[in-house]
Amino acid sequence: MSTTKALDFVRANHLSVFTTFRKDGNAQMSIVTAGVFDGAVVFTTRGVAAKLANLRRNPRCSLLCASRDWRSYVVIESIAEIHDVEKSGRDRLRLLLRDVYRACADKEHPNWQEYDEAMHEQGRAVIMVKPSRVYGTA
Repeated sequence: MSTTKALDFVRANHLSVFTTFRKDGNAQMSIVTAGVFDGAVVFTTRGVAAKLANLRRNPRCSLLCASRDWRSYVVIESIAEIHDVEKSGRDRLRLLLRDVYRACADKEHPNWQEYDEAMHEQGRAVIMVKPSRVYGTA
């Protein structure tokens, strides 16, 4: 399967399972709403989430995105990039969070100021997964 085909599938099917790895090597899985932005699968996470702590220690990850009927899927393996206030700065992160919202929701937010405030209060970070290996049935 091509990377282009995998990213197109994620654009059309946002619900995904994201896997990171705990200190002991066991998998930790989270349900995320993913989209595609700038050639990567993207989503946001709270600053206190286990997946974010796991990625800070070990950025290796996998994302499985399935169709609603679970008959087709793609798996994307990668090294995640974390974009937070420290890496991107507050203004750049605010704009990136907006881009991720659009990619995941396929629409504009009805109140960007409210959204920006909520993202800041939650200490949200953006996770970018640029595919290094893809496979699936899509």
